[in-house]
Amino acid sequence: GVEKIAEARYFTQISPYCDRLCYVSAMTWANSYIYAAEDLLEVEVPERAEYIRLIAAECQRLASHLMWLGAYGPDIGSLTLMTWCMRDREMFLDLLQELGGSRMHYNYPRVGGVKRDMPVGFADRLVAKVKLFEHRIDEYEMMLDESTIWLVRLQGVGYAKAEEMVNAGVSGPNIRAAGVNYDVRWAHPYSVYDQVDWEPAVEKPTSVKGADCYDRYRVRMEEMRQSCRMMLDAIEKIPGGKNTNYANGDEMILAKAPTRAPEGATGFSHYECTRGASQFYIQGGGDGRGKNPYRLSIRSPMFITIPFVAKTMIGYKVADIPAIMGSFDPCIGETDR
Repeated sequence: GVEKIAEARYFTQISPYCDRLCYVSAMTWANSYIYAAEDLLEVEVPERAEYIRLIAAECQRLASHLMWLGAYGPDIGSLTLMTWCMRDREMFLDLLQELGGSRMHYNYPRVGGVKRDMPVGFADRLVAKVKLFEHRIDEYEMMLDESTIWLVRLQGVGYAKAEEMVNAGVSGPNIRAAGVNYDVRWAHPYSVYDQVDWEPAVEKPTSVKGADCYDRYRVRMEEMRQSCRMMLDAIEKIPGGKNTNYANGDEMILAKAPTRAPEGATGFSHYECTRGASQFYIQGGGDGRGKNPYRLSIRSPMFITIPFVAKTMIGYKVADIPAIMGSFDPCIGETDR
């Protein structure tokens, strides 16, 4: 897996493999590794690059949540939802393609910053698409919350108590759906998340049994709103101006980073990926020269969540399994690396 491959790669060569941990959320996984590598190599990242990373990560979060909602719709009986979500997801894939050069597996974050600055006109296109999508979220909710089939299939199905999820180590939207106000971006701010306007999306379950499938749907809808709110604020606050385009390698977007880790150094990152909290641990000194990891360990939120989901299915009908499983937004690719 990726952990073993990394032992034979330089620190600067590992990020593309992390893109592939979950292709639906490639940008957030690459960022998660990059922060651990920067901790290991003691790199100070330019503030403009941090703002660009935040914008890219939230674009990816929206694209990922739309992929989840679009795939979840046919499971519940709504083919219309799939077409709407894929239509809107294209807006954010286009923005990510402008930054990284491809529709997925962007290889955009770099140790010390980002590969390139925002293209000319990117800020205006971002604002226009985000504002349009804010209205689209209202349309989604209008359609789904008035659908008898949607409500019958989701409400009162797949209960999960907050205490049980905390004890199991579940994180992300799934635990916030149960009323637990824990988001790594808020509780342990990294990048510039403490400098932009937003708040964690947290649902209050209506049942003492815990959060059901409907709560997990609701929390992701609110999280998409918060991502929009965050990006609109970040693009106005970005150092150097939103319409400036710095040359590749400029110190405003990419700091010089050492290629060797200090002897005995370790790096760690705690990052809010789309499906929950990811963690990277890097121990340097793998090749005797400090250029390779001796050990890279990855903690995936889905590795913890998927075994827990089985408990939430007990006592329900076989027909409820797609609704329950899908409400947790599983990604098999990132499960065990």
